[in-house]
Amino acid sequence: MTSQTDDLPIEIHAPDISRWRAGNTGVDYVHRFDSGQPGPTVHVQALTHGNEICGAIALGALLEEMAEGGFRPTHGRLSLAFGNVAAFERWDPAKPFESRYVDEDFNRVWADAAMHDGDTGERRRARELQPFVDAADLLLDIHSMNEPCAPLMVCGTLEKHARFAAELGTPADLLLDTGHPAGLRMVERGGFGDPASPKRALLVECGQHWEAGAEAVAHDTLARFLGLAGVAAPSWVASHTRLPLPSAQRLVRVTEPVVAKSTAFRFTVPVVAMSVIPQAGTPIAEDGGHVWTTPYDDCVLVMPSQRRFKPGQTMVRLGQYVAL
Repeated sequence: MTSQTDDLPIEIHAPDISRWRAGNTGVDYVHRFDSGQPGPTVHVQALTHGNEICGAIALGALLEEMAEGGFRPTHGRLSLAFGNVAAFERWDPAKPFESRYVDEDFNRVWADAAMHDGDTGERRRARELQPFVDAADLLLDIHSMNEPCAPLMVCGTLEKHARFAAELGTPADLLLDTGHPAGLRMVERGGFGDPASPKRALLVECGQHWEAGAEAVAHDTLARFLGLAGVAAPSWVASHTRLPLPSAQRLVRVTEPVVAKSTAFRFTVPVVAMSVIPQAGTPIAEDGGHVWTTPYDDCVLVMPSQRRFKPGQTMVRLGQYVAL
């Protein structure tokens, strides 16, 4: 039965991941597999945010298949991690926004200065996962979004990740952004944030957190990523993909965020994710006496937020479609 929160139906159900607590790494909820063959070191993470459950479903299904002997990496090494499990353990479908994190956003603590300074639950967990993230050549972080939106691939700030997403071939919309002023994301840590490094990372936003389609996107993206990384055989990938590749991909380059200054913030135009405002100078939001306008023609509204905001929160990112 579909339950309802605000105006968002909860169509998927949080999995029981307790059986995956005791991995083989000495770190709870982290499993590592070595093919014994040359190849990349690959890291896949779900539950970077505790209420983004589609990734946990996909990762749990893969671990279940591995437990039954149905999959092993063909080359290289593969680590699979459930990230902010403490936040996920607070999941309540009646209050689903309240289990995003415990003390602070887990995806803003990946700079050394933040990770090793302070003792929040998220920083302690980041220190546990650091060896696996730092060892990885290729990384996939599986997320979902507050608002209804077609799937997006967040390619961080560097062109190398956009090229990697183009090799993956999905989803249709790719995003190069400006990072987060609140802190470093996992996909930007170390070599992933260095344009000269061969390390590459992707962050997939599978759709709205609890829509049924997000689960299918998570399964599909995980399978295709393992194939592209070279740790899964093409035949296995073909048997585990549910969605067709998009006919084309397009790249949005974010130029600036719109950040709430107060609780008086409001949009002054209808806000639809990835909608395009044709004319530069169009007012789109106001906050007290401040008015935001589009800085250029054909301005894309990327990942707008219309609920549960606070001062300092990014309400929408402004971007342009550019050549891929």
